[in-house]
Amino acid sequence: MKSLDFLHKLKQEGKLETVDPSHEISQAYLIKSEKCTIAAKAVFNAGVYENAVSEAYYSMYNTVLALFFYCGIKCENHSASAILLRDVFRLTALHPVFSKFKTDRIDNQYYLTPEKAEPLSKEDCRKMLDIAERFNADLLFFLKKITIEETKRIRKVIDAI
Repeated sequence: MKSLDFLHKLKQEGKLETVDPSHEISQAYLIKSEKCTIAAKAVFNAGVYENAVSEAYYSMYNTVLALFFYCGIKCENHSASAILLRDVFRLTALHPVFSKFKTDRIDNQYYLTPEKAEPLSKEDCRKMLDIAERFNADLLFFLKKITIEETKRIRKVIDAI
């Protein structure tokens, strides 16, 4: 119920709504996602692991936005995007991956643990980049096979919030 209240509040604020589906905007977000993946690998190779995680997260987020716009949904909140993946799109396996990555991105980008000079190891970062790429591939697979009926169902759920 707490999630539904949160989504309802965002809808009242105009931060969550149905819009005309746009394959063009969806494609633009997929291109943006790919650029973030390229940037993540570049900063990883430069040894800047926290920024690599941030770029990898944004590659995931942009893929999520591609899915949303493909279906005609505008969502301007990262936490709400995670909720929508789970509760509206029924992507229960991808939801925890996205949610954890969102938290890890925030932790690595904004916080430094006092006991470690390097908060994220090279190997941990490499694993996270692999997870992000798998997430994007799985979500893209879902996007490519979504039906018109499923899109209509999803839009009805958003409209009913």
